Amino acid sequence: METVDSIQFAWHGSPWQHAVTGISLHSHTSHSKERLDFIPRLSSLIPILGALVRVQEQRYRERYGRDFNYRDAWWTPPLSPREALSVERRQIEELGLRPFVSLTDHDNIEAPLLVRVLPEGRDTPISTEWTVPYRGTFFHLGLHNLPSRDAPRIISELNAFTADPREELIRPLLTALAERPETLVVFNHPCWDEKRIGQQLHDSLATEFLARNGACLHALEVNGIRSWQENLRAVDLARAYTLPVIAGGDRHCSEPNALLNITNAASFEEFVAEIRNDARSQVLVMPQYREPLRCRLMCSIADVMRDNEAHAHGWVRWSDRVFFRRVDGSVDALSSVWGAGSGPMVIRAFARAAQLLDSRGFQAAMRQISHTAHEIG
Repeated sequence: METVDSIQFAWHGSPWQHAVTGISLHSHTSHSKERLDFIPRLSSLIPILGALVRVQEQRYRERYGRDFNYRDAWWTPPLSPREALSVERRQIEELGLRPFVSLTDHDNIEAPLLVRVLPEGRDTPISTEWTVPYRGTFFHLGLHNLPSRDAPRIISELNAFTADPREELIRPLLTALAERPETLVVFNHPCWDEKRIGQQLHDSLATEFLARNGACLHALEVNGIRSWQENLRAVDLARAYTLPVIAGGDRHCSEPNALLNITNAASFEEFVAEIRNDARSQVLVMPQYREPLRCRLMCSIADVMRDNEAHAHGWVRWSDRVFFRRVDGSVDALSSVWGAGSGPMVIRAFARAAQLLDSRGFQAAMRQISHTAHEIG
């Protein structure tokens, strides 16, 4: 099958005017669990922040004789499912398009089930981002529009695999998903070495995964919070396996998805059919993607670590939204154990730096010194 894919840029005229529908895929809500290891990953991109975090990591190492274990804790994105739906719908409606939004929290379907009871969310597909452990790393697959009757059973089976992965089960699970004509299976950010095993090894494993399972995948994602250079590599990878590319915003905070899909499909099911049957995809790159990635990440960090008096779950302080699992399996918020003014210094130092990042003056200065590696569009 020949792929028909197109990437268009919102600042080149109004390329969405020929479309009637905008599709927002890959969007996270407060029901996602995000590991705290984003702290060293993002800190490495921002010199001031990175230096501060490294100092506190070294002090922790000297005091306790071991490295600080970020993976023992997690944080939740600031927007509730209803707020996330509203943010994504509003951006699409401002283009004059009919909106469809697929919320994909990690390994659960709570958000779409919640918003489907709302008038504005009735047409929300049941979707998730499935974590697939694979040979020392993991990949993320966007599963969009799971059948409502079977979705709880499907997510239970997928999570059982994630908890106890056996490679021989991957193909049967993917085959069962692909056999459902209404469901779209997308390889999210395929070129991102998220586990940090080394780019060469990651690329080799991603290529191997595609070679073994590509027949059960319907598209590869270009991602709204990954670099343009990496997204171009994803385009090349998709072409090598005769798959279309599709837009996934990967929004975790308050900024709406920077990449959208535009189409003339009248329903989400019609959109799925366009991708699956015709390999026809049109990606729209929104203006916020032109902002230096480093600056966008700083804004996201500030969102995560900002207090919010109006938080939908009552988690006002940033420490209310950071959780850890005790040895006995119970889960506590950071604030319930250390209170507002204490806690691991590594995390406190990061939070204090995030307040600086929230300064408009600091962000403006960073925009002046930041630049993208490649011209976009």
